[in-house]
Amino acid sequence: MANKYDLTDWLVEALRANGKSATIVDVCKYIWDKYEDELRASGDLFYTWQYDFKWAATELRKTGVMKPASLCP
Repeated sequence: MANKYDLTDWLVEALRANGKSATIVDVCKYIWDKYEDELRASGDLFYTWQYDFKWAATELRKTGVMKPASLCP
């Protein structure tokens, strides 16, 4: 079952698939298109994944994997 920690990997994957830069909508579409089944089977994450996705982005920024939000379009 997927959990919010999987979202960090999925987010990085989505960014790479979009040339390392993507809007929130593009990332959410990518995650939904690729991981809908996992999200539907993930219990509460199904209802919170878009909120948790923002948490994942914050974690990736803290570790330097993603640029700070202030530098993103």
